[in-house]
Amino acid sequence: MAAKPLAELIDDCIAPALAAQGFAGRAIVSLWPEIVGERLGARSRPLKIDWPRRRPAPGEASEPATLVVRVESAFALEMQQLGPLVVERVNTHLGWRAVGKLVLKQGPVAAPAPPKPAPVLDAASVARVEQQVAPIADEGLRDALARLGRAVALETRKRGHDTAS
Repeated sequence: MAAKPLAELIDDCIAPALAAQGFAGRAIVSLWPEIVGERLGARSRPLKIDWPRRRPAPGEASEPATLVVRVESAFALEMQQLGPLVVERVNTHLGWRAVGKLVLKQGPVAAPAPPKPAPVLDAASVARVEQQVAPIADEGLRDALARLGRAVALETRKRGHDTAS
């Protein structure tokens, strides 16, 4: 059996918990800071989506859901004022008018995990890339190719460690 990345397995693991809260997938939860912006994303979390209990009759438009969001007290007023924009961004992300209104629950929001430090390329690899792009006369092209070369060297090093494990 081939090893799978954790990212491929996570949906199956958390899908029942998300479904119990009305989420069809993890996109809104995992991409929340990208949807609402870093500032609000750090101070709020989507809790659940309340879908309407009644199914629409044939030919009748479906009623949109309510998105329930926990927000820190100090940011509740800002989130309330930006509510229509947040609803629009969520719906844009989902690709349809799923959410019609926002309900805020004030309370503490766990701090997001600090980002991992960017991997650092060793000096020998950097020197090798710089030597390879040195003959290129155009400075912009040389810089772009150097960035690409460093990224490829990092990825190659990472894959080399992954396959050795």
